[in-house]
Amino acid sequence: VQLQASGGGLVQAGGSLRLSCAASGPTLSRYHMGWWRQAPGKEREFVAISTRYAPSVKGRFTFSRGDAKNTVYLQMNNLKPEDTAVYYCAAALRTSDSFAYYYNRDLYEYWGQGTQVTVSS
Repeated sequence: VQLQASGGGLVQAGGSLRLSCAASGPTLSRYHMGWWRQAPGKEREFVAISTRYAPSVKGRFTFSRGDAKNTVYLQMNNLKPEDTAVYYCAAALRTSDSFAYYYNRDLYEYWGQGTQVTVSS
């Protein structure tokens, strides 16, 4: 599975960005795709998968899939300086029907290259 994230950039606090992740590979249908982020000096943290969101982004970020199912998006509204990070899309093998299961970073086998999001105050 290959993942390509894009859409990051520099935005002022309160602004919006839309991240995209294009996925490819013959076994893609066997995987769930999620979003993670890593701020400087911090651990990589879960952001969103399907209808599940980290508490820090819930109500501001929206996860969605493209019609072709090989692209996922992260619409980020009301951005805050603390949202500054490199954002990654990642793929985890479908082994559970509960999306809460996918909060564990170790489940993700494939990672995109990341896209930088910087929010200025």
